[in-house]
Amino acid sequence: MLGRAVQNIDCQAAEKLSRPTPEQAAWQDLELGMFIHFGPATYEDVEEDNLSARLDQINPDKLDTDQWVQAAKDMGAGYIMFVAKHSGGFCAWQTDTTTYGIKNTPWRGGKGDILADLSASCRKQGVKLGVYISPSDRHFGAGTAGSCANAQEQEKYNKIYRQQLTEILTRYGDMIEVWFDGSLVVPVGDILQKHAPRAQVFQGPHATIRWVGNEEGWAPYPAWNAVPLAKARSGIATAADGTPNGDAWLPNECDTKYCASWHWKTHYAGSLRSLDDLMKLYYNTVGHGAVLLLNHAPDRTGLIPEAEMRRGREFGAEIRRRFGKSVAETSGRGQTLELALPKPTRIDHVIVMENILEGERVREYVMEGFVGEQWKELCRGSAIGHKKIDAFGPLEVSRVRLRVVQSAAEPMIRKLAAYNVGDTPKLSADAADNPARQVWQWSAESLGREWKTVDIDLTSICKDPQVYHVDFHHPDKVPNVEVRSLELLVDGVVAPGFVERTQPDAPRRYYVTITALSKKLGLRAVVRAPDQMQSGAKGEVTVCKRPR
Repeated sequence: MLGRAVQNIDCQAAEKLSRPTPEQAAWQDLELGMFIHFGPATYEDVEEDNLSARLDQINPDKLDTDQWVQAAKDMGAGYIMFVAKHSGGFCAWQTDTTTYGIKNTPWRGGKGDILADLSASCRKQGVKLGVYISPSDRHFGAGTAGSCANAQEQEKYNKIYRQQLTEILTRYGDMIEVWFDGSLVVPVGDILQKHAPRAQVFQGPHATIRWVGNEEGWAPYPAWNAVPLAKARSGIATAADGTPNGDAWLPNECDTKYCASWHWKTHYAGSLRSLDDLMKLYYNTVGHGAVLLLNHAPDRTGLIPEAEMRRGREFGAEIRRRFGKSVAETSGRGQTLELALPKPTRIDHVIVMENILEGERVREYVMEGFVGEQWKELCRGSAIGHKKIDAFGPLEVSRVRLRVVQSAAEPMIRKLAAYNVGDTPKLSADAADNPARQVWQWSAESLGREWKTVDIDLTSICKDPQVYHVDFHHPDKVPNVEVRSLELLVDGVVAPGFVERTQPDAPRRYYVTITALSKKLGLRAVVRAPDQMQSGAKGEVTVCKRPR
């Protein structure tokens, strides 16, 4: 009877777990994707299209999408995410919505269609295709998330954007993913449901995956796959919102640059990441159960530079060298799982994966190796999820044991594998380069006892899309400033939903999510000095990237 009771409790716990759809799980299995940024910014020598390039200058006469797809295959990417429209509004397909696009350039006499070429190349070489279609559009005056200055302009842009999305989703085959960078206010749920029901959606109210919260190529650990449902529907959830008990499955995607910028620039080549750095990205993203999306940038001829192609081949080869063949591997279920090696063997890595279709169950685990006549701890952790890569000092063992210390339900282990890589990487996240910078000072006298609205400029500090940590500091034993509200300002306009408290009981510590850069960024705070604050009391507000 006791065994049956325990089993019933375990089943009840399992039923409460968030689970991915089969399409989400298949997307997570891809693990590695390739971003492609190419457009007017490539010719303007800037990061984002400022509308200064003449369309008659855009003529990528050597453009070869077969080469792009080969680059993805060389590094082991399972999909390509193509920027069909960036924030300038230039359309890389034969759209009927605007004259600001590839059809008004001299390339192929105005008949060229980059998205069509890429779709054909992906089908031919067996690589999946996703599309980035920026909601913001400088050409049409749409800001972050596709928001416009007034209702009339919003209605006009909604029609344009909906037509652009419909063109892409009906003319170019199935999409593995659709990117709504910076979230989305344009209603598109009906279009997605009709034309891309199986595609993963990045940001916006229909999101099925989420931005990790930085563009540096790292996921925190643990990087839980689930988030609260309300946060999922907000369209701007990040890894900071992950919780093992969340009721919406929303895995992390980590986008980062191969060089110093997203678009090719004349000084681009000298900033190419080293192979060691790329492997560090891999461990800190894929190794934490997230998906890595690594950017490539074709030059003005339309080709990815050879140095970048070569580095991609090296990256893919090194991943295969390390993890292409295990010493031994197994699968199973239960709190303990053992893996017997063919003979005592040197190992330095273990990969473990859960069957996430049954939910993320493990909460704490210990990995052990059998050395001589006893078990020795190799490493320990909390989340496993889709995948956890553990590296440790080399040791000769005859068996490996996964011991789950805490779980939400019976662990379902898809894979437990041991590897002899021959290299134990240093995986520090370089968190020391994350100083807190002062953005505002206050005193009891400057605040006063009445509520006061203060605008705080962040433009010079928030230079990357990122989750930032904002803290209202005060001297010890002095009552802190009272904060009634704190909101993000984008070009002087309040952007609701991008600021939240770090904890419910921490009313003066906030996370600010900046998904895209603008000419001016800031905070609007409504604050006052509490009655208990003594005259002469002073403090400050600081900002830093969210601690890793």
